[in-house]
Amino acid sequence: MTSQIIYKGDLRTTATHLQSGTVIETDAPTDNQGKGERFSPTDLVATALGTCMITTMAIKARTMNIELDGARVDVTKIMVSDPRRVGKIVAHMYMPAGLHVDEKTKAILERTARTCPVERSLHPDVALDIAFYW
Repeated sequence: MTSQIIYKGDLRTTATHLQSGTVIETDAPTDNQGKGERFSPTDLVATALGTCMITTMAIKARTMNIELDGARVDVTKIMVSDPRRVGKIVAHMYMPAGLHVDEKTKAILERTARTCPVERSLHPDVALDIAFYW
């Protein structure tokens, strides 16, 4: 088992990662009867894409003796209705200041990010706007 989720009432959950004991809470978003005081479940989907992209890219970079410390991904989730779902995820990745790599290396790292497990798991109807800023 990966995690255990407990509904706490008032549209809030706690999710415990069983291997580490790390806990996160979710709230329903304000546009869906929630307080919006925590990540919503759909926020986590979009955030998972960004974290997966940068993590897989960093793994590949490590094998190439490249440090990505300080890289940043700005993620925006766009909902659509009928049915209500994540319609688009914008993920713009900014490389650390001072990082200089050639075009071949950039292509390898971008391809690695674009083939991360989360991106491969998203439904094809979810539009992706992914950009890399070197």
